Amino acid sequence: MKNKLLIVGFLLAGITASAQLTVEKIMRDPKWIGTSPSNVFWSPDSKKIFFSWNPDQKISDSIYAYTIGSSAPVKANLQEIQLVQSVNNAVFNDKRTKKVYTHKGDLFLVDVATNKTTRITQTQDPEFSPRFILNDEWVVYNRNQNLFSWNIESGITLQLTNISRGSETPTVTSVVTGGGRGGFGGGGFNNTSVIPQRSQQSTPASVQTQEPWLRQQQLDLFDVLRERKEKRDARADFLRVNRDSVELRSIGIGDKNLQNLQISPDGRFVTYRLYTAPASGKNTIVPDYVTESGFTTDIPARTKVGAPLGKYEFFIYDKTKDKLIAVATDSAAIPGIMDQPDYVKDYPKLFGNRRAPVRGVMINGPYWNASGSVAIVDIRSQDNKDRWIMQLDAETGKLKLLDRQRDEAWIGGPGVSGFGATFGWIDDNRFYFQSEATGYSHLYVYDVKANSKKALTSGKYEVQSVSLSNDNKVFYLLTNEEHPGKLNWYRIGTDGNGKEKITDKTGGYEVSMSPDEKWIAYRYSYSNKPWELFVQENAAGKPVTQVTNKAMTEEFKAYAWKDPQVITIPARDGQQIYARLYEPAKAKKNKAAVIFVHGAGYLQNVHYWWSSYFREYMFHNLLADQGYTVIDIDYRASSGYGRDWRTGIYRHMGGKDLDDHVDAAKMLTEKYGIDAGKIGIYGGSYGGFITLMGLFTTPDVFKAGAALRPVTDWAHYNHGYTSNILNEPFNDSIAYAKSSPINFAKGLKNNLLICHGMVDVNVHFQDVVRLSQKLIELGKDNWELAVYPMEDHGFVEPSSWTDEYKRILKLFNEKLLKK
Repeated sequence: MKNKLLIVGFLLAGITASAQLTVEKIMRDPKWIGTSPSNVFWSPDSKKIFFSWNPDQKISDSIYAYTIGSSAPVKANLQEIQLVQSVNNAVFNDKRTKKVYTHKGDLFLVDVATNKTTRITQTQDPEFSPRFILNDEWVVYNRNQNLFSWNIESGITLQLTNISRGSETPTVTSVVTGGGRGGFGGGGFNNTSVIPQRSQQSTPASVQTQEPWLRQQQLDLFDVLRERKEKRDARADFLRVNRDSVELRSIGIGDKNLQNLQISPDGRFVTYRLYTAPASGKNTIVPDYVTESGFTTDIPARTKVGAPLGKYEFFIYDKTKDKLIAVATDSAAIPGIMDQPDYVKDYPKLFGNRRAPVRGVMINGPYWNASGSVAIVDIRSQDNKDRWIMQLDAETGKLKLLDRQRDEAWIGGPGVSGFGATFGWIDDNRFYFQSEATGYSHLYVYDVKANSKKALTSGKYEVQSVSLSNDNKVFYLLTNEEHPGKLNWYRIGTDGNGKEKITDKTGGYEVSMSPDEKWIAYRYSYSNKPWELFVQENAAGKPVTQVTNKAMTEEFKAYAWKDPQVITIPARDGQQIYARLYEPAKAKKNKAAVIFVHGAGYLQNVHYWWSSYFREYMFHNLLADQGYTVIDIDYRASSGYGRDWRTGIYRHMGGKDLDDHVDAAKMLTEKYGIDAGKIGIYGGSYGGFITLMGLFTTPDVFKAGAALRPVTDWAHYNHGYTSNILNEPFNDSIAYAKSSPINFAKGLKNNLLICHGMVDVNVHFQDVVRLSQKLIELGKDNWELAVYPMEDHGFVEPSSWTDEYKRILKLFNEKLLKK
């Protein structure tokens, strides 16, 4: 009996020891945690789910397949995976009876009813972006920056455009009216399509207006003339469409870059965008010191904020009229294109006598309805303060405003940001999009016939993603309407009625719907439970099947990971700040606290699902075990809380966002018994920036801080992110002066640790080098710098993570706990 007790005692001691957290343990290769599935996608027949997974702890993930109703997933065949991924990107015809896809650079047509596959191309050059046009009789596609079409019935292939690097073709504006809408007619230089320039110059203006009027009068008066003209036009259209040889109009684009080449559903209008790179703009270089060659190499990197921008132009080629139109984007075409941002009032000498410029724009689309009768374009100003949704008259190139979204800060939010914006057609008259018109990103439907807009969702929450059903009758939505930190999947009618919640767990969902819409596969996780894969029928209350169960190893499960409490903190301006709180056991509480600052600015970390900051999550458990109270907050600029929260840092980074952290520190002292002299702060990237601003501008609040890969001067960061928030340094120097930590380094009073990777191509190592020089010149001696020669912005090596967090823990233990 005594021996049995000894054995049990040794086992318990071993389990306890294995459950104790150390920096070395939690910063190991993440495989020690377990393996979660990722990159979930379906087979075209909706019978299989594919996903990346690594249950055998190999070097990297493999693709696994799970068949609905089977017992377990199995490793998938590479060729099958590649084909499935290609077919999943197929484009359907309007009746959904056929689909076309690209596989390994060639095109394939599938008859949905019989599953018969026809190979369309077999070429060395890749074909891409296929779609159906002309009543689904033709498949049009891109090859070598030109459009081609393939007739489904006859198998004939036609080249539709002849775009080349030749001298740029001038736009043609004066054409004779003629030809019907539709078909591949025209395209060549012929005597009836373009009015000779000599005739235009010699004909008096009065004759140019009188003669067309007289012609129209004759046609209105005499039936025989009208009938003869109709027959003549019909014959010309027939010959134009069916002639054996077509001399394609050559369109030169010079040295500009061709983008978004497409054709209208009726085959008449070719549209494309040209991009002209800026004439100047110096790129940065990141030196790489530890290389296989033994020599230092230079990594070409980005420009800095304020570098010259390129120019976008949008063109329409009318194949029927052989007319090339440059779409105008001036003040006559786009309402408010010359509107000045509010911040210019702070610079009367700079802007007071300067004529407001026509802002550059980028036109996205067009998005045609199925019949090709209406085209919509999504236009973004290059300063990202305006979004115009406009109807495009392709025959004239004229634009008609349907919806304008203006934001004095910047246009953004789920489904609204320029890349990945929600947009599509329900039917020939109604299209849908997302907008922050109410301050939260919601789903809208616009009826072009009634010229009316309707909100399908509303409230103080955000629609995170939108999918339209195959029959165009319902939308599927992922939203956080129950709580900013909870996601769920919903169904709602395209008229806004019949909303139904399908998922019901507290946590986070990443949903992948089957092609037939009968099933949903989703990754689900909770605060202290990593992602697993589940499948259920796409309806409320249906049974759920768990597909994977390897997200946690036995070693990981041996520790009782905390479920952080989600709380709110009152901010000084009356807002409520959401936060995650890790409290130590009462017996261990040391009255010290650590505040973690998430990165990216626009990111959410206070939620009920497994955090992308899983290393930091484990570190917070370790800190709590040692008696620290830990908190991380979704400060101003975090995602998930609407437009005002998102833009709360406009023109002053380190303003309201830092105030939120100071208010959190105050709450810790007032409500949780924390000693005001024992509060530390740390974070990476934007979190590193806030740490610097905290120690430099509110030095009595934070006793110690660790700034990891921090931005130290926003004038040296990239354009896309920074110009949204601070405008450009030479136009809004006040914003940069208030927001850059290097300007406030003199305020450093307490203890600072800086950690930075030397091959960081995002926040360059130069940032911390410049700050180091400033601190040296200021005579500061209460800071240290740890450099990581082989690390980029996101660390990869466990040894680097371990070294970094051992230093952070040492900083807090020595500076926050000393008597």
